[in-house]
Amino acid sequence: GAAFNTLITLQVHQRIHTGEKPYNCEECGAVFALSDTLKKHLRVHTGEKPYVCDECGKQFTESGSLRGHQRLHTGEKPYSCDLCDKTFAYLGALKTHRRSHTGEKPYWCDKCNKTFTQRSSLNLYRRVHTGERPFWCETCGETFVWQNSLKEHQLSHTGYPCSRCGDVFPDRSLLYNHNLGHRWRDKQDLDPQHTSTRCPAAFRDITALSFCLLFIQKQKKTGCGVHQCQDCNKTFKSKHNLKLHQRIHTGERPHSCDECGAAFNTLITLQVHQRIHTGEKPYSCEECGAVFALSDTLKKHLRVHTGEKPYVCDECGKRFTESGSLRVHQRIHTGEKPYSCEECGAVFALSDTLKKHLRVHTGEKPYVCDECGKRFTESGSLRGHQRLHTGEKPYSCDLCDKTFAYLGALKTHRRRHTGEKPYWCDKCNKTFTQRSSLNLHRRVHTGERPFWCETCGETFFCQLDKEMTETLVGPV
Repeated sequence: GAAFNTLITLQVHQRIHTGEKPYNCEECGAVFALSDTLKKHLRVHTGEKPYVCDECGKQFTESGSLRGHQRLHTGEKPYSCDLCDKTFAYLGALKTHRRSHTGEKPYWCDKCNKTFTQRSSLNLYRRVHTGERPFWCETCGETFVWQNSLKEHQLSHTGYPCSRCGDVFPDRSLLYNHNLGHRWRDKQDLDPQHTSTRCPAAFRDITALSFCLLFIQKQKKTGCGVHQCQDCNKTFKSKHNLKLHQRIHTGERPHSCDECGAAFNTLITLQVHQRIHTGEKPYSCEECGAVFALSDTLKKHLRVHTGEKPYVCDECGKRFTESGSLRVHQRIHTGEKPYSCEECGAVFALSDTLKKHLRVHTGEKPYVCDECGKRFTESGSLRGHQRLHTGEKPYSCDLCDKTFAYLGALKTHRRRHTGEKPYWCDKCNKTFTQRSSLNLHRRVHTGERPFWCETCGETFFCQLDKEMTETLVGPV
């Protein structure tokens, strides 16, 4: 019964009932009911973040995300609870809060009917039924339902650090006893080092060491139960974890994939790999619905929505969402080009650039135009070519009404307005708006005349001179 003032608005609304989603993403196949929603989604792939915070420079893909972020600076909390005095910066936070008053739990488990106030809580709870343990320790392969459990477990490999003096202990109870020593020393002002052959830890007072030895005796152990790797001296709480770790040194990979034969040192690593073959993608983004095979990939993807860029270039301050992107960027400053062509010796900063370059030698042109069959070495070249058929000219000049099919053509055109001539001749300092014009001009100095008439043998600087001569004079 909803009413609308235009027919098109009604037709768009009806997609809610019909489920029609006519706009699809060519990159990942996601479908959308609105073209605007697709446009926003494409920024996930392009990385475009057109909305920038004036206060801190953080960038966002949507204007709404920027407005919400700006409230961190202004302290504005425009959403208030009508049942108590609490205020919130985000409408979603208010809705979740109100459920604490109403008792509403709109999200329920389809296995046991347990209800939850938040979708994220339901997603976490489902692991009880699926047995999913998405967080795994890279050192020993043990898996966990919760990320906090993984962080706690990892301390068993790295040790439990004392926040007061930095000493590290292989067991939480040893750290507890050590901290008792700190409290005792605070009272007694003691600072000697105390050790025992029965415990690898060093203590700053005799009382803490006594607590440790008492713990060992209580557990009826001959030591603290630490299992040490003979190759790198890392310590582990169990023999099982030590055994898994030692595969790093021995190269043992007992778990192999039935599909492709790839071998792995832990079962969980194999199970993650098998998602390549099964297509399973258990991690989904609540913001845009994109799905991923790995929790780490989802974590990186979420930075598209949050605008988080934790990796910073020390040279220029540019920020990146991934450490790999930062490493690649730093090659601009270092000049490093680790990828070389075996055919001609050309070097490149990116493996993808080398891959494209190799097509110069192989002649490979994998991208084909459906309209005319013309082939191209790069997908971008194909997309640009297809505009000849469609007539599309997406790039427009903001100084006049002209439009262009290619971004490069727009950049060249704008130089007519600005007068910019970035290409200059190193022989006579003459300047040009296009590199191709400079290359033609250089023939004046080199005397090169690469075009010749097959009829009379006369040579020319450029193709146009040859064609004009043949038109005016005609064949001999």
